[in-house]
Amino acid sequence: MVEPAYPAARAAAPAVEAFLRRHLEEEAARGELHLAPPPDAAAIEGIIDAAFWASLRREEGSPPRISLAFVPPDGDHPLAFARPLPLDPNRLAKLAPAVEHPGIHLGIWRGPDGLDVWGATASIPNGCLVVEVVRPGLLVVKHRRAEASAKFGNVAVLEGDRVRFVDEAGASLPDCPPLLESLLGFDAPASWGESTNVLVRLAVAMRQHGRGGSLLTVPTGGEAWRESIVRPVSYPVAPPYTALAEGLAGLRAGDLSAHGVIFRAVETIAGLTAVDGATIMNGRYELLAFGAKIGRRRGGAPVERVTVTEPVIGDVPEVLAPSEIGGTRHLSAAQFVQDQHDALALVASQDGRFTVFAWSPCEDRVHAHRVDVLLI
Repeated sequence: MVEPAYPAARAAAPAVEAFLRRHLEEEAARGELHLAPPPDAAAIEGIIDAAFWASLRREEGSPPRISLAFVPPDGDHPLAFARPLPLDPNRLAKLAPAVEHPGIHLGIWRGPDGLDVWGATASIPNGCLVVEVVRPGLLVVKHRRAEASAKFGNVAVLEGDRVRFVDEAGASLPDCPPLLESLLGFDAPASWGESTNVLVRLAVAMRQHGRGGSLLTVPTGGEAWRESIVRPVSYPVAPPYTALAEGLAGLRAGDLSAHGVIFRAVETIAGLTAVDGATIMNGRYELLAFGAKIGRRRGGAPVERVTVTEPVIGDVPEVLAPSEIGGTRHLSAAQFVQDQHDALALVASQDGRFTVFAWSPCEDRVHAHRVDVLLI
């Protein structure tokens, strides 16, 4: 049975093609090697279409999670099928259990009769198109960034008939927090020592555990943040948990084993954010407390209005009451940032939404950046 065309695939393909070609040309001009071949709109549409219909299938009762990469079978150690398979939703769903591990992609390339699945690979070139099936009806179009990064860059998110394109100019807006800049791929960190890279890893891990959570980052050495925390703190950490800071220092010194230390520390801290209350970390990535209750600073005004934006093309900023953007976690985070202008609050919702709260001097109010479109 031939599936009907997925209209969002055709709508998105030309813009995705233009995005990838522009980025590949920019990387080539900078002398970047090993760039991916650019897909045309027809190939992009075909991959998105097959991925969408595959996402609605179930294999042994489970919806598929698949990553499709447009790449020829000539990378490092590809797992090539003896005979390529047609790009078909049923076949993709059946192959999904074998390639669910992160970092494994089904390789898609042009065959004599159309697009084929030639095998699987863990190695893809810079600028490569990747289409990931997240859950039924939800796809993310990505590209492999040329610079060192913890995460691929998101180009577009397709959910049913809704298509959202990431706004590359979002990081150039006034008061844009460094975390958002890193997620968008601008001023990308050159090493693990960059704070935005660490916060991106923490944000991804917080979102993945699916329980919701709050992480507050406060200035190193300062004590003013304690004025916005209800005492006694449920779970103070003494001495501070320094594994993440020590792992970063080790990596800067050339100790490659520090990657494992950093990974475990990120998972540990992200897990603590699932405990009721907020997790608190300073600018040196030292964990100070978790399960902390946020309270309004003495003499401080209650937060009443928050600017809300999403880094997608066509987004219009809204000014809303905190109760309109989330529950208690969101209200507490907004209040904390209003009282502590040098702090940053990261809030994960159980439904997958992720919001970064930062103080905006230009607007003289708290700014809530909804960034889940960048973290999927």
